[in-house]
Amino acid sequence: MSLTFWADPQAKFHSVIPAEAGIQKSQPETFFSRQGVDPLKTQDCGELRAAHDGSATTLAGWVSRRRDHGGIIFIDLRDRSGFVQVVLNPENLSGDDYATAERLRSEWCVQVTGTVQKRPEGSENLALPTGEIEVMASGVTVLNQSQTPPFYITDDVEADESLRLRYRYLDLRRPAMQENLRLRHRAVKYIRDYLDDHGFLEIETPILIKSTPEGARDFLVPSRMQPGNFYALPQSPQQLKQLLMVSGVERYFQIARCFRDEDLRADRQPEFTQLDLEMSFVSESDVLTLIEGLYAGLVRELTPQFKVKTPFPRLTYDDVMARYGSDKPDLRYGLEMADVSDLAAETEFRVFHGILDRGGIIKAMAVPGQGRLSGSDMRRMEETAKEFGAAGMSHVRLTGDGPLDTLEDGDALLSPGLRMPPEWVIRLAQRAGASRGDLILLMAGPAKFANQWLASMRTHLAEQLELADPHTLAFAFVTDFPMFDWDDDAQRWDSTHHPFTAPAPGCEAMLDGDDFSAIPSRAYDLVCNGSELASGSIRIHRRDMQEKVFAILGYTHEQVQERFGHILEAFDYGAPPHGGIAPGIDRLVAILAGADSLREVIAFPKTQSGSDLLFGAPAPVDFPQLRDLGIRVVE
Repeated sequence: MSLTFWADPQAKFHSVIPAEAGIQKSQPETFFSRQGVDPLKTQDCGELRAAHDGSATTLAGWVSRRRDHGGIIFIDLRDRSGFVQVVLNPENLSGDDYATAERLRSEWCVQVTGTVQKRPEGSENLALPTGEIEVMASGVTVLNQSQTPPFYITDDVEADESLRLRYRYLDLRRPAMQENLRLRHRAVKYIRDYLDDHGFLEIETPILIKSTPEGARDFLVPSRMQPGNFYALPQSPQQLKQLLMVSGVERYFQIARCFRDEDLRADRQPEFTQLDLEMSFVSESDVLTLIEGLYAGLVRELTPQFKVKTPFPRLTYDDVMARYGSDKPDLRYGLEMADVSDLAAETEFRVFHGILDRGGIIKAMAVPGQGRLSGSDMRRMEETAKEFGAAGMSHVRLTGDGPLDTLEDGDALLSPGLRMPPEWVIRLAQRAGASRGDLILLMAGPAKFANQWLASMRTHLAEQLELADPHTLAFAFVTDFPMFDWDDDAQRWDSTHHPFTAPAPGCEAMLDGDDFSAIPSRAYDLVCNGSELASGSIRIHRRDMQEKVFAILGYTHEQVQERFGHILEAFDYGAPPHGGIAPGIDRLVAILAGADSLREVIAFPKTQSGSDLLFGAPAPVDFPQLRDLGIRVVE
């Protein structure tokens, strides 16, 4: 029998009655209690509306503001649902209750009983959902007093972030933080429901596992029962989910806690949450189609203020690097790049020739409408490029009027040392996609760094010129990543994604060669507005191929058996073809919430140094604990 929650605005509690009884629900309610029990609150502050006019209510929450208007006291009462104005009039309160009202201060936790009434005409606050009504109090009870908070509990808080993290339980009272927590909850719930509808099983995997370092450093946990041995906290459930595919699960997911001991930034935390997902008997297209449906539906359901276009573009790694200089491009605006190395070779500019002689490239990017910038503007822009790591940056400013093919001397202002005739400038402009009035930036260097520097300038200029629509989420898939990257410092090959990623079909024989730089992989990323949201791949499922990859990465036979013997053995027992993806929950919610940092959407985050300012972690432990673990701390 299905149940419906029904709320009577006059009642002190909410009844649970069979839906078949035919009783109509009144105004939507979010608070309910056990039938027959007098609750501390019958409604949430933020849900009261004009339709509740004349009804009795009991509220509980925190005093956000207190105002004394000649004996009549007004407070803004706040709970997780929002604010409501409460009127404390001595004519409606007992002497003791009014004495209590006079003592109320910011962040005191109180209970108020009273009657909902419309505000006097002209005093409505339409900026608040509850702004048409107020509660005329008939009683007030202090549930707990509060010290003066170290900062104001408002969304425009000016306190330093370290102070907010030290008193995180107060920071989380702010309406914006409450909304972030609700958004995160709703996002995770949508994910669970969506994957359940698509036949996935949610399966938990161990937190204490064996250390198999192949990426960032592991967090280690010493074993008391086996002195000298350690568990590791999982950087991701990668091998575990592959083993579940060998187990015949076929469709697995988990809202997984992951741990990485690495240097932190605004978009990194030592412990984070990701959606871990794996499927058997699938191709890349199967995974990407599933994820596109998940993200497009989630955004439209939870944050309809954002525009999302489907289908998501599917761009190759080579394509995005050539056009945007980044494997996570922001597609809300143009500013595409072009390789102009051949045109640069025609100049007598020694900087260009020096770069080309060393195997580098010259990239160009047209910036619409900026051709009339002054020389001092260009010098400041070049200083910005140097802050991004570039040695310098050349430019061409297109001025004048008329069609581009009638360019005269003086219609193009070139960087000092770059003297070329109008015919050359026309060809450069055509290659870069520039028109009259545009600016062309030229960046020279090794391919990796020229792309990186010009991509940084692209992002910088888009922010300066406000080119990105803040109400658009431009999703795209980036595919066909290279399988390996050469590490010049370590003089070895590294996996571009991870060592379990399969080579592209038809390229398996290239694993037996000598040059591994040209091997494409079956890896893919989901990107949005310049951020990577998810990374995944079709996996290797055969032992012989996996052993070849480990050998290319420089693992000895003994290291492979010690670290990965369990998964290699599993591949010998009919492992199916499989693949998956791991979207970051924290980053997704941060984008949906418009937050600049992951710390804004995590209840209890760490600082950039990995410190927990609330609990004071990490911290020393007592000697007996270390002795039990067989550990000695060496200065």
